[in-house]
Amino acid sequence: MHAIPQFDDAVEPHHERIDADRYHDIYVVGDVHGSRLALESLLATLELGDDDLVVFVGDLVRKGPDSPGVVDLVRADDRLLSVRGNNEGKIVRGEKSPDWLREGDRAYFASLPVAVSFADALVVHGGVDPERPLAAHTAEELLTMRSPHGDGYEGPFWYESYDGPFRVFFGHTVHDRPVDRPHAVGLDTGCVYGGPLTAYDYRRDAFVTVDGTTTHRERDDAKIVTPV
Repeated sequence: MHAIPQFDDAVEPHHERIDADRYHDIYVVGDVHGSRLALESLLATLELGDDDLVVFVGDLVRKGPDSPGVVDLVRADDRLLSVRGNNEGKIVRGEKSPDWLREGDRAYFASLPVAVSFADALVVHGGVDPERPLAAHTAEELLTMRSPHGDGYEGPFWYESYDGPFRVFFGHTVHDRPVDRPHAVGLDTGCVYGGPLTAYDYRRDAFVTVDGTTTHRERDDAKIVTPV
């Protein structure tokens, strides 16, 4: 019997708990950022069955060329579920109003859970502070966590000292390869910056990647992390 993550009264209503036994295969997918063609390629590679589930770590949108296309793909398939990323959060709060935004998109982003959990896994966009219990985290911190006791991309990164009890799957911080640690799996491999789009196959403990279709944005090398 796995422990269930517990958040405070403000965050818990935005935590979705899933029964892993209902699904044959479960995949967790990194930041897509509007890269619809890469997402279509990944989904074709996964060859999803009717009883499979794909959980996205958030940031489905912005930066890439086809955010509406990505949203439509995810919304149209009951096997696809995303947590909210910081880029969806910016739209929900009205900080960003991209020209592609359609009626209903903002409400959809607001409906996305801040956290999804199943078995021993916890999926959030940013991460968690290893020095505080989950119940001490705000929703915004779960979306933007990177180096809570450091300096952004200078580190140290939260996952370097996190030792459970949950295995946290996250995006937000761009890496040149997946983070693969006992209690932390980082899946943002910079698809929108010319890197691959990465999925984690939960049942087989393996990564699945497809090459990015193109570089939609340039990124400073200092903001692409090499996991240690």
